[in-house]
Amino acid sequence: MRQRRGLIAVAAATVVVGGGVGLGLWAASGDEGGSGGTAVGSADETSAASRGAASRSASPTPSPTRSYPLSQTPRTIPAVRSHTPARGPGWRPAKGDRVVVEDADLVDEGRLIAGELGLTYGGESSDVRAGDVRLALNDDEGANPESYAMTVRGGRVSISGPSDAGVFYGTRTLKQEVHGGGTAPEGVVHDQPAKPRRGFMLDIARKPFTAAWIEDRVRELGDLKFNELGLHFSDDQGFRIESTSHPEVVSKDHLTKAQVKQIVDLAASRHITVVPEIDSPGHLGAVLAAHPDLQLRNVSGVATRGAIDISKDASAAIVDELLDEYAGLFPGDQWHLGGDEYQALTVANPQASFPQLAAEATKAYGSGGTVADLTTGWLNDRADTVRNHDRTMRVWNDGFFAGTSVRAAKDLQVAYWTGKEIGARQPVAYLSAGRKVLNYNDEYLYYVLGEPQTFVYPTGRRIYEQWTPRVLRGTTAVPAKYDDQILGGSFAVWCDLANSQTQNQVAAGIRMPLRATVQKLWDPGTPALTWTQFKSLADKVG
Repeated sequence: MRQRRGLIAVAAATVVVGGGVGLGLWAASGDEGGSGGTAVGSADETSAASRGAASRSASPTPSPTRSYPLSQTPRTIPAVRSHTPARGPGWRPAKGDRVVVEDADLVDEGRLIAGELGLTYGGESSDVRAGDVRLALNDDEGANPESYAMTVRGGRVSISGPSDAGVFYGTRTLKQEVHGGGTAPEGVVHDQPAKPRRGFMLDIARKPFTAAWIEDRVRELGDLKFNELGLHFSDDQGFRIESTSHPEVVSKDHLTKAQVKQIVDLAASRHITVVPEIDSPGHLGAVLAAHPDLQLRNVSGVATRGAIDISKDASAAIVDELLDEYAGLFPGDQWHLGGDEYQALTVANPQASFPQLAAEATKAYGSGGTVADLTTGWLNDRADTVRNHDRTMRVWNDGFFAGTSVRAAKDLQVAYWTGKEIGARQPVAYLSAGRKVLNYNDEYLYYVLGEPQTFVYPTGRRIYEQWTPRVLRGTTAVPAKYDDQILGGSFAVWCDLANSQTQNQVAAGIRMPLRATVQKLWDPGTPALTWTQFKSLADKVG
């Protein structure tokens, strides 16, 4: 994300205190948002003359006012955290209205909302006109960088925040208000997310998705105030992004780097970080198909599906070369190392089944070294590679092992997805050790194509009514004292049975689960709306 300049937004206060004049103007141009009283004139007849003319930069003569009831809290997805009601007509877009910004860092946000609402983009401007939407950065040191305030008063809108991300979220609220009811209600919104990581993860390795489809999801995620898109692009079934260091591993149906860059750039414009995942040391089947000499084999010479032989230096070299290559394509500060389901550790006696791994473990860690130690060492080495690119890393919870002499690096975050794996530890085991955790709970947040094993397609209603970020495993919440260590979570699409649904069916199937998930990541409390009301709202605001 872009860094703000820290410019103090002084003109925002001007917008807030100029309410009397603007209110009279709006009353003169008609209203559909209030009840009681009679509007003077009609919006169609007077908007261009009374509000849209570019020459109206000076304070106009007040016109007759009317009485309004207190405004209602805006209905958006996710719901705003706080709204102070006021009496007034609110704001609705009219021809000639402008979007203006007080800092060059907000140009992208200004142009986007202007285009979406059919307004004129006025650039950087300090003059005040009727109907303006003004975007500003403030100097609220210590505030949540994704917070924002939106004031609707006097026929104008002011959105300010400590960063461009916060201002962007304010424009998403405004867009939904207009789409949902035509009018942004009078009053002041103060809003911020409860959790800093709000994600959607997509498995493009097992099932290729088109660049256009992914871009559509980016736009959808941005409007819902998600800030992460995870791309799992390497697995046994495919390697789906162009490679220059190892073109031999790339599947025929893949995204070019130019397409990925376009996705990454679009995501950045929506304040979404794209989080890549090259899973290892398991789930590397596509890479191993081109390098069969690196395939892990047991004592009988039988190949182990998807598993790379971590006793070989060449195994580390190829994975590190891929990690280094894609660090340049994905400039965001987050990275997923994978680490799950290494099949060497699913057998009864890994040391006996894989003597080459046992020998390497002894060589590296002494006579007590185990295959689990060697696997943890592999993970730490890959973390060193990615850490050189200044990334914050996460690892699947079953990539961490108990009882090893080698411990996973302290800065690795836990992506907790399952309690179904053999030996899986409870979330509290990680939290009590001080780990930061991300919630990928497969009981609620896993959309697995074809519903294999015990998976069923998650419903938005179940997430909305039962799940919170503290429900990390199964249906039980961890104690509230660990809440700050839970950074957020991610809804995930996994394509185990890739042909079970088309792209369009996936988009339709995840529509309400995505909205329910972000509602709970933005505010984990009991929602004000019933599920029926929430679903109806989604149909209105998009």
